Amino acid sequence: MSDPIPESTLPYPPVYKDKRFVVLTDWDGTITTQDSNDYMTDTLGYGKDKRRAGNLSVLEGRRTFRDAFREMLESIVANGHSFEECKEVLRKNIKLDSGFKDFNSWCKANDIPVVIVSSGMAPSIRAVLSNLDDEEAANAIDIIANDVEIHPDGKWNIKFRHPSSGYGHDKSRAILPYKDLESPPLLFFFGDGVSDMSAARHADILFVKQKDDGENDLAAYCNREGIKHIIFHHFSEALGVVQSVVSGEKTPEEVLAIGKA
Repeated sequence: MSDPIPESTLPYPPVYKDKRFVVLTDWDGTITTQDSNDYMTDTLGYGKDKRRAGNLSVLEGRRTFRDAFREMLESIVANGHSFEECKEVLRKNIKLDSGFKDFNSWCKANDIPVVIVSSGMAPSIRAVLSNLDDEEAANAIDIIANDVEIHPDGKWNIKFRHPSSGYGHDKSRAILPYKDLESPPLLFFFGDGVSDMSAARHADILFVKQKDDGENDLAAYCNREGIKHIIFHHFSEALGVVQSVVSGEKTPEEVLAIGKA
């Protein structure tokens, strides 16, 4: 029996019905060099040790991502940090993958939409995306994420897209509508962590980012579940793989068999 479809509290951008290829990508730790919410929790909230313990409890199935993530953000609010302060901290400290700008430009030039699918909050993503130094390109990227609610007293909380889902944002709901199209595009998905688990098995070609700090929860999940994926370190590496598939030089099966970019 399949899980019930979670009701979304937030709108979705239109599905790209006439494209041959679509890129859907996680934001934190994938497009960025480190997870912005982890960074906030480690520096402004209850710290890395408790945050990491929460991540592992999700990976092991003892807690939902939604509840662990909410607790992380609540620790930041409890320490008196406003959302505007958090956005500024992220804008100054979170960097984009060095290859993402060229990757995004190539996709745009080849009529391949790039859609950010994130368990973070859209306003904080836009704040960091402004570092792309190309306002037009930054604004053209669709973002499917959670939102934020800011209260009169200055406190804030995350507004989950799918509050009834254990993920808070079930990323598979950004992928599955493409599968129902008469002529579905080939879907590339890029991710790195526990929030990407719901999307992992639905991608045609799954890229899993190897992070410099050694944390690789999505790879651990995929290895455990037998989900084929490609390990990459930077989008500059992944671009060559995507180009080989788009040109027809290689099939999805061939690139997945190699397992690394």
